[in-house]
Amino acid sequence: MIMTLQWQFIEATPHESVLRLAQELSVPPIIARVLLNRGIDSAAYARNFFRTDLERLHDPFLMADMKPAVRRIASALEQNEKMLIYGDYDVDGVTSTALLKLAFRSLGYEVPHYIPERLREGYGLSLTGIEKAAAQAITLIVAVDCGVSAVEEIRFARQLGIDVIVCDHHQPGPQLPAAVALLDPKRSDCPYPFKELAGVGVSFKLMQALFSHLQQDHSKLLRHVDLVAIGSAADIVPLADENRVLVKAGVERLNATENIGLKALINVCSLQGSDLGTGHIVFILAPRINAVGRMGDANRAVALLTSNDTDEAQSIACVLDAENRERRNIDDSTFREALDLISTQCDPVKDSVIVLNREAWHTGVIGIVASRLVEKFYRPTVLISTDNGVGKGSARSIPGFDIHAALTQCQDLMLAYGGHKYAAGLSIRTDSHRKHCGAARKTAASRGRRY
Repeated sequence: MIMTLQWQFIEATPHESVLRLAQELSVPPIIARVLLNRGIDSAAYARNFFRTDLERLHDPFLMADMKPAVRRIASALEQNEKMLIYGDYDVDGVTSTALLKLAFRSLGYEVPHYIPERLREGYGLSLTGIEKAAAQAITLIVAVDCGVSAVEEIRFARQLGIDVIVCDHHQPGPQLPAAVALLDPKRSDCPYPFKELAGVGVSFKLMQALFSHLQQDHSKLLRHVDLVAIGSAADIVPLADENRVLVKAGVERLNATENIGLKALINVCSLQGSDLGTGHIVFILAPRINAVGRMGDANRAVALLTSNDTDEAQSIACVLDAENRERRNIDDSTFREALDLISTQCDPVKDSVIVLNREAWHTGVIGIVASRLVEKFYRPTVLISTDNGVGKGSARSIPGFDIHAALTQCQDLMLAYGGHKYAAGLSIRTDSHRKHCGAARKTAASRGRRY
């Protein structure tokens, strides 16, 4: 059964406000009304919104912990310490990892990276990954698009003599990890003026600060702003403030990219000669970068984006394209299975949230399937794949229902969780699944059926 959405109409903007803004901006009243409907309620705000030049970027040192982060990296480079970039397997994490590798390369350093294998290790910093780093005598880990919830993992790293810099954008939990520096604009104590950067955006700010500290030419960093656009657009961050600036500059760069891997991917997608925009990123390029992480090994995507070899890049791009086709097939079959389960595990008409559980669902696609169920039923949705007594889940939500906050209210039932308002991941013991379903539905009901 497909749910009928309830339209919510914006209240009419007072006519005098429309006329005032139209006069101040010298635009027709209809343009002023559109701006006001989008919350752009002053001439200064409007002018700032339409200024998308790179000079509008904020000072990276306004971000909490940026100075100690930069000092620690600069010291590691000077002392020839062994560093490691620890990334994530989605597009945001892959582009963050590639951005740092290319930025360090432009400074004359080859820094290795590590991305956890999704099906074995799951999301974020893991004890296994940290042990591997220690075995390689790594003394500094820079975690990108992950780490803000890794309290125990970072404590373990410190015990092994490894410093960790966290470069994340997810909602922090009640306890912050004891990292050398924790960069996350969503920290409650962070004065950074823009809170909605993607992980690759925070990674860019770190490199922007490092290049300033080392007095390096920023054009070497801006050469890779196309990666920032891809990661930001794929993560569906709001295109306002710095995101708007970075994505616009990145899309322009993408249309004339020097990145051998991106050229190969554009070629495989038959997009050469096209006027590329965010739609091409979100619906064509990003799914192929995402596919290898969902199906197994995201390191191939990093290899593509950092390749210096045209033949190698073309070969990897073909692999990404093939894996994306396989991902779509698994996605479709999982979606059909989920629809069959709905009749036995929940009632999307009566229940405020959909929670489905099945053994051995492919964890690489349950997030996509959850999004498809949200689109079909307009309900916050949690899909859990169980294996050996542990369930790994993906949650997706709708405007007005903060899924991360809802999971926080059930955190005593979970092994781990993390994310933000509209998307989150979790792990749970299977014997807690029934309690979790009840708690999730109770939480949703308590927040009101506003959808």
